[in-house]
Amino acid sequence: MPVTVDEPQAPASSRRAGGRDARRAMRAAPLAEDIRPVRPGLEGGRYRPLAENDIERIHEAVLTVLETVGFANAIPSCVEALKRAGAHYGEDGRIRFPRALVLETIRSAARHFTLHGQDPKHDMVVQGRRVHYGTAGAAVHVVDVEKREYRESLLQDIYDAARIVDRMDNIHFFQRPMVPRDMVDPADLDLNTLYACVTGTTKHVGTSFTVRENVAPALDMLYAIAGGEENFRARPFVSNSNCFVVPPMKFAEDACGVLEACVEGGIPILLLSAGQAGATAPAAIAGAVVQAVAEVLAGLVYVNALKPGHPCIFGTWPFVSDLRTGAMSGGSGEQALLTAACAQMAQYYDLPGGSAAGMADSKLPDIQSGYEKGITDVMAGLSGLNLIYESAGMHASLLGFCLESLIIDNDMIGQCLRCVRGIEVSDAALSIEAITDVCLNGPGHYLGHEQTLRLMQTEYFYPAIADRFSPKEWNEKGRPDILQRAIAEKRRILESHFPRHVPRDVDDALRARHANIHLPKKAMGWG
Repeated sequence: MPVTVDEPQAPASSRRAGGRDARRAMRAAPLAEDIRPVRPGLEGGRYRPLAENDIERIHEAVLTVLETVGFANAIPSCVEALKRAGAHYGEDGRIRFPRALVLETIRSAARHFTLHGQDPKHDMVVQGRRVHYGTAGAAVHVVDVEKREYRESLLQDIYDAARIVDRMDNIHFFQRPMVPRDMVDPADLDLNTLYACVTGTTKHVGTSFTVRENVAPALDMLYAIAGGEENFRARPFVSNSNCFVVPPMKFAEDACGVLEACVEGGIPILLLSAGQAGATAPAAIAGAVVQAVAEVLAGLVYVNALKPGHPCIFGTWPFVSDLRTGAMSGGSGEQALLTAACAQMAQYYDLPGGSAAGMADSKLPDIQSGYEKGITDVMAGLSGLNLIYESAGMHASLLGFCLESLIIDNDMIGQCLRCVRGIEVSDAALSIEAITDVCLNGPGHYLGHEQTLRLMQTEYFYPAIADRFSPKEWNEKGRPDILQRAIAEKRRILESHFPRHVPRDVDDALRARHANIHLPKKAMGWG
């Protein structure tokens, strides 16, 4: 009969120090970055839905549609830049891209670069199959889990989300996940969104702009926080999420103006194509990948025509429709397949890739949310996608954002990262000596063995708020559920964590120059 043991037997000194609680506290103590069981930049790539021949066929189809179909609605400056690079502007008003131009751009494009944080410990090297998870989106509602209802998202919510992400080990970057509905004027919206993000976290930030004119005030802010323009250009800690394309195969005029201003200002560009399969992209999954790759490569040619070697992220984000209704289905298996396939295409070109996962269709952090996020996030990680956007906090197919879900999803992403890390097979890991010792010399189990104690922190991931209590412990603790624990942790962070990486005098100077900064100092914990 097997022996059931609730907890490993610790040495007597550990038991005297407080039993189970002491051992849990020991496991919760921070580890050095290089020995943590999960960490930013683990290498994925074990899951590959496309065979090598499939990738080559998609690539050939991409070159064909770029050369024969091309893009409509290019603004004059875009037309001039692309013509100088070697693109053809037809009488039908479409820009077409010769194969040689596309292939040369891929060959010479920036790769293996770093997306910086304000704190260098959050720098992300985006290359190969190194995996990072983060937020993104344009949700217009916040999920109030205690009232089980949706309300409009506000500027304060963006700042609060940034502060929570700042404390989440497994969420590696913060891109604006919501639209502040209390910011009516587009200039106010863009500047205040950026301000709330960069003051709320020291991790890399992604943001967007409505029109070209709104980029200059943002650059003034970023240069001031960096301590000068030169410093920011050397370590740009903000990237521009740029929907330069309106699928299928049309340029977005305002976004193109923003793209040009950001390239000039030294901001890395996430080239984002977000067609929806069955609506604005082909219903065939392979066809949706073809269109997304073609659209992003057109953007890559555009950026490199403006400034050769400017850092760009290969942002293929094809979404999925529920073809019965036309509604988006971000938590589907098809979405997971699309995202993983896009990761393979980025790796084929050796370009830093970013796509979306974790976009639950569920309206609340419930069982449906868990399986939808788990499936899409882990497949994205296993595929080796460099930057996994929208991976935490999202609900209702990107219409809702939940602060408590950031905390729950941080645990979930930790498990995804452990899957990404995979299994080490070495002489020591094969455990012949441990098996021999336990079976021939020991007690017949591994609970107190030297190998178990040595590996318990470095080989195994322990969630922060997920429930691993025995039924007896759970009952003794008042039968808590994960949502109650997430609510409590959210309140603790928001009551205590007010980042101070932007000094008070810099903040005062920014507010003096930009009278339309609306986030109250009191909301940021300033006295």
